[in-house]
Amino acid sequence: QVQLVESGGGLVQAGDSLRLSCVASGRTLSSYIMGWFRQAPGKEREFVATVTWSGSSTYYANFVKGRFTISRDNVKNTVYLQMNSLKPEDTAVYYCAAKTSYSGHTPNDYNYWGQGTQVTVSS
Repeated sequence: QVQLVESGGGLVQAGDSLRLSCVASGRTLSSYIMGWFRQAPGKEREFVATVTWSGSSTYYANFVKGRFTISRDNVKNTVYLQMNSLKPEDTAVYYCAAKTSYSGHTPNDYNYWGQGTQVTVSS
């Protein structure tokens, strides 16, 4: 199994950038497919982005395409989410997650979760 710890959240203004990090411990990060999810108050947890084992393939939710970039560094056991052109509607708790098999992109498809990091975007 793997333990995940997110960091990098904070309070920013609309249009600003922020980079989230997720450090993994335990089993090597290269053994997992990594993803980012977010959950705003009163809303369901939603998929943001995912990156494959090698980092060569990525997939994004439509609402973040062109603004967010997911990447991973298996040597550092870290996955990143670079967020540019942030909008107030991006305000949420952001979670990194991991899974060991190819499936869907719902929260139920992922096996391991971090505790989340708060991102707040003011207008």
